[in-house]
Amino acid sequence: MKNKDRVSSVIWQTVRRKKVLSLGIVCAVAGAIAFSLFPPLILGKIIDSLTAGQSVSIGMAGLYFALLALAGLLESLREGGLTLFGQKITHALRSRLMGKMVRLSADTLSHIEPGALVSRFVGDVDAVENLFTSGIVSMFADACKIISILAVVWFQNRGLALILVLLLPFLFWFTRHVQKNMLAAQLDNRRAVSRAAGHVPESLHNIRTIHTLGKEAYMEQRYDDYIEDSYRAMEKTNFYDAIYSPVILILNAVVVAAVMLLSVSGNARVLTLFGMSAGTAVAVINYISQIFTPVESLGMEIQAIQSAVAGVRRINEFLSQSEPAPRKPVSLPASLPAGQPQVELRNVAFGYDDHTVLQSICLQVQAGEQVTLAGRTGAGKSTVFKLLLGLYAPQSGSVLIEGVPAADIADQDRRALFGYVEQRFHQVPGTVRDQITLYDPAISDQAVRTAAKLAGLSDTIESLPQGYDTPCTPELFSQGQWQLLSIARAAAANPRILLLDEITANLDAETENAVLQALRRVSADRTVISISHRTGAQTGRVIPIEPAH
Repeated sequence: MKNKDRVSSVIWQTVRRKKVLSLGIVCAVAGAIAFSLFPPLILGKIIDSLTAGQSVSIGMAGLYFALLALAGLLESLREGGLTLFGQKITHALRSRLMGKMVRLSADTLSHIEPGALVSRFVGDVDAVENLFTSGIVSMFADACKIISILAVVWFQNRGLALILVLLLPFLFWFTRHVQKNMLAAQLDNRRAVSRAAGHVPESLHNIRTIHTLGKEAYMEQRYDDYIEDSYRAMEKTNFYDAIYSPVILILNAVVVAAVMLLSVSGNARVLTLFGMSAGTAVAVINYISQIFTPVESLGMEIQAIQSAVAGVRRINEFLSQSEPAPRKPVSLPASLPAGQPQVELRNVAFGYDDHTVLQSICLQVQAGEQVTLAGRTGAGKSTVFKLLLGLYAPQSGSVLIEGVPAADIADQDRRALFGYVEQRFHQVPGTVRDQITLYDPAISDQAVRTAAKLAGLSDTIESLPQGYDTPCTPELFSQGQWQLLSIARAAAANPRILLLDEITANLDAETENAVLQALRRVSADRTVISISHRTGAQTGRVIPIEPAH
């Protein structure tokens, strides 16, 4: 895999493009840590001055509050900067993933489960974003804060520093233990709720069978079991949530009490470690309170990093998919030589994985001819279309369009060459005009209107509130009208070849008649290759497609 096709390279490029933002985050992290260390020290000096009967200047008090405000401001800037940086990373990653996806061959994409692909764009990218917003940077900041507090405490009270060093591993282990158990319980609850939610429509869908077999009590008991599973999981979550804060507060109080008692013990050896003034006591108590918060955050940050690492691995696996080798586009001839077929398959073989679909297929279609591919389901008729469109390359043999290999046809020539009408219309975001043009600026408004008129849909479109500029919604047209719009889309670029894939399979008789009339208008003076199982819908020469044995 190329270095540029890795998550790390996307992150590094984002850092380089957003230098000011990256530097600002670093400064905010360092500043927030540094300025949060000074207020307890200043407060300690103020208290020592007061206990010694000395006056405290307004400047000292103002400095204390100013440092508190500055530390809070820098902390807010850090959080805001990390959120913004995470959004930039998300944008860059999703753009890189989309760029990779459109470069992959149709054959490669057909082997990737759609849900798994969507999860790369959504869940995995979000996990990588969390790597920065609540992961590695926050963990680094919290670790630095803990180390800085320990360093300051060491110079103020070495005994307390030793206690904290001994206590922190246990505190971290306890935090992680609670978080892991809470996460496991939350996942159990989600699964139980999902099963309970799915049980209702499942029961409704099978209600006749349930009544027939007398399984009402069984279905009710299953639902109760799912609810009980959810309650048990919630009880675990509530238990761990309830015990964590009291344990931390008690531990905090025990440490403070132990240090205070040791500081007034009167034993000279103990006092060398724990002796301190009243002001220092206030400062160290403040530091003790501060050190527990980043330890708690570290546990969540490690969890976020673990999720992000898994997301990074899955994204890198997708980015490592091999892309088809670049091929030099071949221009189509200005005109067909006499006698040369417009479409030709020569001894074509093709299959998916280890399953051969087409074997030694030969086919010739002359310009202006109308043919129908016939054969049982699974014989490979739709696969022939994919080969003609250049989406797949044959494993052996040749697929030629006007004498040029289908996979080598220049992209700008494909729209003017092929019009493809599928069984179902696939809507794109935008207006009615966008549905027809597919955002191709080369298709003029006149071409759009002509295509709609050929499809028999112009009056319907013009009666809409905004005509061709009406935003498309699923309920805008009927099923038959969507199919007519699909025909208009295919005809808009005035293609020389029409590919029709079972386009009347899901239509009623009246709608089918309207679609067939539109096809007759659009098919005039064009080469038409169609797929149809129904004898009455077959036109022109019928070419049987036999499944490979």
